[in-house]
Amino acid sequence: MKKLAIIGMGKMGHAIKAISEAHNFEVIAEITDYNSLVSSSMGKVDAALEFSTPDAAYSNIRWCLEKGIPVVSGTTGWTSRLPEIRAFADQSHTGFLYASNFSIGMQITFHLNRQLARIIERFPEFRARIHEVHHTQKLDQPSGTAKTLAEEMIENHAMYTDWELEPGKGKIGKNTLPVHAERTGSVNGIHEVTYRSGHEEIMLRHEAYDRSIFASGALRAAQWLIGKKGSFTFTDFLNFE
Repeated sequence: MKKLAIIGMGKMGHAIKAISEAHNFEVIAEITDYNSLVSSSMGKVDAALEFSTPDAAYSNIRWCLEKGIPVVSGTTGWTSRLPEIRAFADQSHTGFLYASNFSIGMQITFHLNRQLARIIERFPEFRARIHEVHHTQKLDQPSGTAKTLAEEMIENHAMYTDWELEPGKGKIGKNTLPVHAERTGSVNGIHEVTYRSGHEEIMLRHEAYDRSIFASGALRAAQWLIGKKGSFTFTDFLNFE
């Protein structure tokens, strides 16, 4: 059984712990903050799962990579520094994998989203928007998943050059993709990509019913990452392309 450290004992951290044995992992470290990370005994850890907070993620990941510990991270809201971490992982030859969403179903949705954007680019009468819904305790708006959807649509659809959060009542620019974020109740996550013309609508929708789907995906990614060197994405693990 592989040895696992969980960095960040919030909802995701506890969800990961609850099913870790079913994925052949023994949790030997539960890290709540950076001080507990640097003072912990991590010498026997085979991999770390990092689901902390936006202000702590970079330091947590960097420390693990410096110690040669492979890291799978799903913390959102800090990714302006993701290129630095990817470069350091490649330089240090230590495995690192980041994803904004570890649901297998959401990864399939990402794949379909890229394909749909490329197809519908030829039909400018269809205008796109993204709508996401999460529980009231989610810190970032829009979600990291919604950002990924938007960025991949921009990359694959020539009409869109940027995205805007909740553009309000003003008219949105032709080349801007509107993203609406809603926070309500205890919703685990709903993401909708809609293309609408004057006469019809196409919708790509994913809803998460249980947080365990994210925990399971992260644990499967960690098993795959052990022994690998450098920076990876969840797409590398799933190998859809």
